[in-house]
Amino acid sequence: MVENKTHFGYKTVAEGEKESLVAGVFDSVASKYDIMNDVMSFGVHRIWKKITMQHTGLKPGDRALDVAGGTGDLTMAMSKQVGPTGEVIISDINAAMLEEGRRRLLDKGYAGNIKFVEANAEDLPFEDNSFNCITIAFGLRNVTHKDRALSSMYRVLKPGGRLLVLEFSKPVIPGLNKVYDFYSFKVLPKMGRLIANDEDSYRYLAESIRMHPDQQTLKAMMCDAGFERCSYHNMTGGIVALHKGFKL
Repeated sequence: MVENKTHFGYKTVAEGEKESLVAGVFDSVASKYDIMNDVMSFGVHRIWKKITMQHTGLKPGDRALDVAGGTGDLTMAMSKQVGPTGEVIISDINAAMLEEGRRRLLDKGYAGNIKFVEANAEDLPFEDNSFNCITIAFGLRNVTHKDRALSSMYRVLKPGGRLLVLEFSKPVIPGLNKVYDFYSFKVLPKMGRLIANDEDSYRYLAESIRMHPDQQTLKAMMCDAGFERCSYHNMTGGIVALHKGFKL
């Protein structure tokens, strides 16, 4: 039987191979992940995430899920929003990233209402209708079957709950593409080599962004997964977009 193909950056690989290739990227960059985020975005990623957290709709006592939560930036913010009577689960398919998140959150005094779960976004190990809000920040583009991940997130979301997808997207300002391409393919890999000692992983990052669906396509995919009132908000000229969908 011929195995289906998918993209790993600009490369075409077997679907079964992509998961391990992506794991290799994040195993490599986990310890430098936060530093690189600050450097490569000039700190702007903090603003993108702060804006995202203004859309969670979470109240004290609610339950939230941070898919592909990495080092836990969104988890920390949602932990404060749901308070001691609520719960936030941070999940990630990559053990190294999840451990980095655990260490960072515990170092900052976050523990009481947070749980850590190693899980694949395509097959979340949670009961139906479990969460008031689900977030996935800069993780969806690494998922092999994005449609399955969206359907899985829809399944575990409570009626009335919402999904927030924060992800790199397609610039919408004329001329921005050229500047962005130069930065992504000429500057970013060199930053990766100097700071994280890993040029290849940050070249993959740039390529994976280009292969990710544009704003309208992702919105349509969310609708196809069952989400309603789907919308998106461009940030930094469309370099990043926040998509929102509800389970009604």
